[in-house]
Amino acid sequence: MKRTLPVQKNDCIDVVFEDLTHDGAGVAKVDGYPLFVKNGLPGEKAKIKVIKVNKSYGVGRLLDLYERSPYRVDIPKEDAPKYGGCQLAHISYEGQLKYKENQVRQVIARIGKIEGARIHPIIGMDNPWQYRNKAQVPVGEKDGKLVAGFFKPRTHEIIDTDESVIQLPEVNEAIHTVKEICSGLGIPAYNEESHSGVLRHIMARYGRQTEELMVVLITRTDKIPRQNELVEHIVSRLPKVKSVIHNVNPKRTNVILGEKTETLWGRDVIYDMIGNVKFAISALSFYQVNPVQTKVLYEKALEYAELTGSETVIDAYCGIGTISLFLAQKAQKVFGVEVVPEAVEDAKRNAALNGMLNVNFKAGKAEEVIPKWYEEGNTADVLVVDPPRKGCDESLLRTILEMKPRKVVYVSCNPATLARDLRILEDGGYRTTDVQPVDQFPQTVHVEAVARLVLGCSPQINFSDPK
Repeated sequence: MKRTLPVQKNDCIDVVFEDLTHDGAGVAKVDGYPLFVKNGLPGEKAKIKVIKVNKSYGVGRLLDLYERSPYRVDIPKEDAPKYGGCQLAHISYEGQLKYKENQVRQVIARIGKIEGARIHPIIGMDNPWQYRNKAQVPVGEKDGKLVAGFFKPRTHEIIDTDESVIQLPEVNEAIHTVKEICSGLGIPAYNEESHSGVLRHIMARYGRQTEELMVVLITRTDKIPRQNELVEHIVSRLPKVKSVIHNVNPKRTNVILGEKTETLWGRDVIYDMIGNVKFAISALSFYQVNPVQTKVLYEKALEYAELTGSETVIDAYCGIGTISLFLAQKAQKVFGVEVVPEAVEDAKRNAALNGMLNVNFKAGKAEEVIPKWYEEGNTADVLVVDPPRKGCDESLLRTILEMKPRKVVYVSCNPATLARDLRILEDGGYRTTDVQPVDQFPQTVHVEAVARLVLGCSPQINFSDPK
């Protein structure tokens, strides 16, 4: 028998929001049927219009608020372009932290069914604005001038903005200045419909501790019109710039960076520090966009590893070596695995930059390399994982359970997959003792967490250098 839904498309109804989804939408229910509504906050009474229905849920649009949440923040309409990408900016920071901590607690209980773990209060930022050290913005044309900013939702229309409330001021200034220079020199923007024009994106990267700036010009063409003048203007108007890079992407694609990169002026890299560790950052390097909270995150991972100086550590998904080098400060040996060969080269360069001789990096999939090491008789005292949003590969989790490191430190950017993987590890003999949420991306829906797991009994340790 076909179920009759309690609401229909285009209905206008009164609701009370009960919760938030993982992407920050308000959740209301009509006879148990969930409706997801952007900008709705728990506890608010509102009128909504139902704009979509299917068997299991509906989507609504907020029409009017009868009762407001104490956590609601109003953003003036004229300031809206500054808040691109800020899904939670309509919630006070206190409310954001409460929502994110609650999200971690809920999934650990509901998905992970973890009992007895200490889930600590979330660590937020003293200043949850102007923290991002990198921006890459699309470029277009309007009324004969260049525009640069972000795409209007569900379109390819560029909203021109000279400021983002979550970018560092130096990054905002660099994007605005380069756009202005290129417009003044008559450098044409890329047109994706006709696949013509030149300038596709402008990228700026900034070392917060070193105050070094990199500008990257991403073009469709191998040559940039009036290139020498462009570089001269950038260098003269942005005194902190240490590197001007040209990246060529001639393809019809939504991928931002192309395969060809050359340095037009200055160095190939800029430098930055996280704690006492120095990093070289190229145009293509993955580097955390919020190094202030990255330091908090990695220091917590180091604390949970409880290193005394005699341990061997494996860092799965090591990237450019950020966590590996933090661990190497306290461990006897660290072995890092990363699937992207260029990142492994960056990691090796960063180890040399810091004079760390107790770190080795290998290119390959963690779920393939680490099992092979284990088959060769190698194991570790502590294993650290920092996987992508999809979580750890099943074969890697299986190897962890076979290898039996005394501790596993799990750094997560997705609480749901963290909870899933913790359950698997607990079923295999580990116990989750602590989970520490960290707000790495204020004003957005994302939340990071670090979990510590300990094994029920100590394994035999016998780790030889992997080849």
